Amino acid sequence: MTTPHRIAILKAILAATPGNTSAAQRARLLAAMQQTGHVTTFEAMRFLDVYDPRPRKLELLAEGHRIMLSWRHVPTESGRPHRVGVYYIGRAGEAQP
Repeated sequence: MTTPHRIAILKAILAATPGNTSAAQRARLLAAMQQTGHVTTFEAMRFLDVYDPRPRKLELLAEGHRIMLSWRHVPTESGRPHRVGVYYIGRAGEAQP
């Protein structure tokens, strides 16, 4: 579950980088990882207005960012757990997924 404090940070990122262009969405996704350590695909869609974070992740990879992926089960508004991706910036030497 995303805490109210975390939601506030994500909403601030959205407010600071408005727009629906792929560049704006990439900037929000990257800022969220930099400021919070990671962002789930669920959070990207719900709080960063990145409707489909997968292509934005691929674009960030193409720009040279080391975006890593792990998996987590997160409850949605319905209360049911869903498997979602967790994006984070990898360290040098960490194997790319």
